[in-house]
Amino acid sequence: MFKAFVALVFALVSSATFAVGPEVVRLQQDWAEIKYKQPKNQQEQKFASLLKIAEDYVSKAQNDPEILIWYGIVEASYAGARGGLGALGNVKNAKKSFERAIELKPTALDGSAFTSLGSLYYQVPSWPIGFGDNKKALEFLKKGLAANPEGIDPNFFFGDFLFKNGDYANAEQALKKALKAAPRPGRELADEGRRGEIESLLQKIAEKKK
Repeated sequence: MFKAFVALVFALVSSATFAVGPEVVRLQQDWAEIKYKQPKNQQEQKFASLLKIAEDYVSKAQNDPEILIWYGIVEASYAGARGGLGALGNVKNAKKSFERAIELKPTALDGSAFTSLGSLYYQVPSWPIGFGDNKKALEFLKKGLAANPEGIDPNFFFGDFLFKNGDYANAEQALKKALKAAPRPGRELADEGRRGEIESLLQKIAEKKK
């Protein structure tokens, strides 16, 4: 039941190409290092440490939508590494952070809060265990795409959502579009890791089509 939840997230990275504050840069770079360079069995501890840093940033800038987005990403990543029922509280915190960021500035980080929230909705278990909801997932994923139609992340998560729902043709189209996304300066490790995930998912689609 919790396989998808344990594997959850986040993989999420903002697609912003404009300048961000030093706090966001720190969270982006440390997140990518943990997600794509650290062994799986060490990620829970590493994300827990990064979460404390993210919490400190939020306490000092409670109305900064970019920091709120990255706090949510780190919290959700920690939940994914932690897994199980105990992580549901972390996922709910991430959800609230994304919702708050949307209230403050929907366009922050190229609409990353929409994509982040959408990805939570399709990866978290549904009621009565969690708040998972494919209808809401599609709604927010489409909003993320509208804000950043050429971005690697909104196209990847839209493709992943379609794949998980058996729409392999459109999933493949979205993933191939994600591969064509422009590189993000300063986000080389995140781009490399994401492209690896896209290629892996495209391989799974190819196997389904045989």
